[in-house]
Amino acid sequence: MDTSTNAFAADLIASMTEAAAHARGEETGAREHVVEVPAVRAIREALGLSQQAFASAYRIPLATLKGWEQGRRHPDTTASAYLSVIARMPASRVGNRAAVIPMPPPAPI
Repeated sequence: MDTSTNAFAADLIASMTEAAAHARGEETGAREHVVEVPAVRAIREALGLSQQAFASAYRIPLATLKGWEQGRRHPDTTASAYLSVIARMPASRVGNRAAVIPMPPPAPI
């Protein structure tokens, strides 16, 4: 084995050892990123919108919205940030649903 392979193997073993310690609940110094999931249904209801209207206004697939609200799925980091922005600054506060920027149709392949 060359030096780079040995270094990679050593890093891999160290990483796996740290991961196992973390899984056991031991303090490892590893950083943990916690994503706060917004209360999707509460945001939608506060805006007085049906699922269909909310999904349409904010360009979220209806099936995705239903999954979030029913707890079958959870918004990822980007979607959580988007929902937080909607909660703080809904389109209705900037002039109604027309304030939502329409998306252009997809480009042909």
